[in-house]
Amino acid sequence: MMTKVGFLPEETSSFVGRRAELARLETALAERRMTTLIGPGGVGKTRLALRAARAAADRYPDGAWWADLSPLYDDALLLPTVSDAVGLADHTLRMPVEALCEWLSDKRLLLVLDSAEHLRAPCSHLLAELLTTSPGLTVLVTSRQPLGTRGEHTVRIQPLPVDGAPDALQLFEDRLRASDPHAGLEAPGDRAAAADICRRLEGIPLAIELAAAGIGRHTVAQLATRIGTRFDAPVDAEDLTASRLDLLADDSLWPRRHRTLRTTIGWSHELCTPLERLLWARLTLLRTDFDAETAREVCTGGPLTPQEVDRALQGLVAQSVVQRDGTRYRMLDTLREYGRMWLAELGEEQAAADRHARSFLGLARRAHEGWTGPDQITWYHTIADTHLDLCAALDHLLAHDVAAAQEMAGRVGFFWACCGHLSEARGYAQRALESGPVEGPHRTRLQWVLGVAALLQGDFATAEKYGALCTAIALYDHDDEGMLGATYLSGLTQLMNGEPAAALEAAERVLRMTETAPPDGGPDGRRATATDCATDTTSEPTASESGACESGACESGACESGACESGTREPGASEPGGDSAPLESAHRLRCRLITVFALTALGRLTESGRAAAALRRACERGGEYWTRSYADYQLALIALLQGRPEASAVHARAMLAGKHRLRDSFGIALGLDILAAAIAAQGAGAQAARVYGTGHAYWRMVGHPQRGTPELGPVRETCELQARAAVGDEAYQRAFERGQADNAEVGLAAALHSDLQL
Repeated sequence: MMTKVGFLPEETSSFVGRRAELARLETALAERRMTTLIGPGGVGKTRLALRAARAAADRYPDGAWWADLSPLYDDALLLPTVSDAVGLADHTLRMPVEALCEWLSDKRLLLVLDSAEHLRAPCSHLLAELLTTSPGLTVLVTSRQPLGTRGEHTVRIQPLPVDGAPDALQLFEDRLRASDPHAGLEAPGDRAAAADICRRLEGIPLAIELAAAGIGRHTVAQLATRIGTRFDAPVDAEDLTASRLDLLADDSLWPRRHRTLRTTIGWSHELCTPLERLLWARLTLLRTDFDAETAREVCTGGPLTPQEVDRALQGLVAQSVVQRDGTRYRMLDTLREYGRMWLAELGEEQAAADRHARSFLGLARRAHEGWTGPDQITWYHTIADTHLDLCAALDHLLAHDVAAAQEMAGRVGFFWACCGHLSEARGYAQRALESGPVEGPHRTRLQWVLGVAALLQGDFATAEKYGALCTAIALYDHDDEGMLGATYLSGLTQLMNGEPAAALEAAERVLRMTETAPPDGGPDGRRATATDCATDTTSEPTASESGACESGACESGACESGACESGTREPGASEPGGDSAPLESAHRLRCRLITVFALTALGRLTESGRAAAALRRACERGGEYWTRSYADYQLALIALLQGRPEASAVHARAMLAGKHRLRDSFGIALGLDILAAAIAAQGAGAQAARVYGTGHAYWRMVGHPQRGTPELGPVRETCELQARAAVGDEAYQRAFERGQADNAEVGLAAALHSDLQL
């Protein structure tokens, strides 16, 4: 089966009816460049948009992509959210909107913006620019009101019909059976009572789902009676509940007389226990999907003990207030809106925001400590997946607890830089530094984050400045970890500026200065440095000795190259005779990486190969993937420079497998370049061209032309000429364009197999 391009959320419940609306949307998407589904909250806009996008996805060569805007509390994260949604991880200093426009300019794709009503003006402005600069772009929006963008075509969504059509009743029955497979409408009078409920609720899908969730506490007939009593009663203008519910109404689209959903939400709220209502309110601080542990951290307090949070959470799931998908939970934006209103009524907004910020500061601390360890990849993905909550927590701390904000910005900054959120990493670090005095390791870390972000954006002057600042501060504070980090930043900047000798000298000096652990193979009791490794008389590491398959290459098919013949070790397992070797910090491992890069650049390939293999083993012991992948990259480059292209390809695929697990687009782009060169050096010109094409797609994804340390350029050019000579310019170009046109994931998967076919 062909892999679909793009990302659309999975449908977790049945889809009922809407044939006419789907037909209208199919026509609109074929004929219009921008369509907005409008209608009140709870009417089913999101589900309809998802179904329509899934049906239309095959018409777009570059896929259908989904951006949920409901968690955004202002427009500051609109551009990063849309960029993430379409796979852009820009590493440049350009304005984000400029980078997004360029990324989409030659693509034919469908972009869905869900729940845009609270960001109508910013969304309208953004879409006006995107539609002007991207002629192949089609946009589908869901909103309670039109955005007002020029050329916007609106499709109004009505509730499900309740007279003469079975759709509303079918939805009620489906949701009833979803909560209890043994439930049904077989009892005498149940079907008629359910039909009456659907009529009372005017066919509004969310209202019907909430009503069906109440069956666990009532029979269908009892539920129909209670709803009938409530809806037949006159509205009391002095009723506090009614007045609060009116806050959810938009008179331009949702007249005051149409109070069905508002009343149903209020009725569902009344059915909740007091602790369930309190949890409902407190959960609204969470912007992204969450697990039970996060719910306990953010919501525990007062009468809500951790055990009561668990109990109340299951109660909210049972009543369809919270949706569950495996171990993850989420709340619909309409219900979140209602909960926020009650949070304000309870006077808990500040306390809830404090708990939310403390929880995500704790997550940042744990992730930072877990960078070098067996859970590195899990932490990496957790930081990426909770991006909006981390930003919300940082914004709150910057206003209310500057010291905590400074710590948090420093701890998540490197994760963000690796995830491609360079603008946020740099922006929050800068704001944290400017928000008040900061001393010690937190200051060094913030300066370091700023420098790393600048370096990855190609701003070498700023990176050099912060490298020097970090060094001075770390020396003053007697901070060994700060010194190692500063040396990594300064050394990488020197390497990019063509100064490998200076980078090597500084890295080896600081590694000696900060040595406090037991010996790790050094001849004089020190931990072995790159120069020490040069005295080792062992043979050059082979492809299998580098442990290529242990980086995850088995999962990606790289083992077909024969890398597994040496056997495997579990990540973190000690090598023979190395059981007592100490684990090293992330900063120390990265500083050792500078020595490897520098030795390669200086042409000291034997030393560099041994240092890279030793570094890779040290990373394995600690479960570290990020640095290990770059050690694989260096082993691939060294093997290529030594005329061993087969071994180079094995190392390159190991590097790519690791970077793919980390979702590191920049690292993947580098790895594809070196893999293409290794394939070209073996005489497979067309296959090399295809991998080069996929690499070009990844370079575009990060917004850069091909990059890397200076010594890579000549190697890349030589191997590209070899590939062209092997198959001819015309065949080379065809294969290159195929790789460039491939979905990035599909192209990478193909490159990871040693039997790459055209």
